[in-house]
Amino acid sequence: MLFGKRERRISRILVVEDEPLVAFDNEYMLQDAGYEVVATVDSVADALAVIENEKLDLVLTDISLSGEGDGVDVARAAGAKAVPVLFVTGNCSEEARSLALGCLSKPYGERVLLGALTAIDEHLQGKQVRKVPDQLTLYIA
Repeated sequence: MLFGKRERRISRILVVEDEPLVAFDNEYMLQDAGYEVVATVDSVADALAVIENEKLDLVLTDISLSGEGDGVDVARAAGAKAVPVLFVTGNCSEEARSLALGCLSKPYGERVLLGALTAIDEHLQGKQVRKVPDQLTLYIA
């Protein structure tokens, strides 16, 4: 029996993370799972440039970033381009609820990250979300 590869709505991802080890781990885990990491950036300014110039399916961003601005600013810019956002952070603010599809609590491993992306992908495809990892809070009805 042949099994077809599951169609994904999410394939091109921007990672916004200012902790180098976390950024590297995210990039590696995503690429290993078959996602295309369009860019991995550590500042709001760099994230805004990528959002403006690239076709993206999802922005994966921390809320707390070093330098000017934060992940909320990134989420606003992504929202203006109709790009979904998933916050990955140790502390999701109440404001995050209106700007993202969900919040994934740090620290997390590969299984949890990929499970969160599967849940977000199912939602974006209009499917029933089957399983939500414990560390993921979805902001969808």
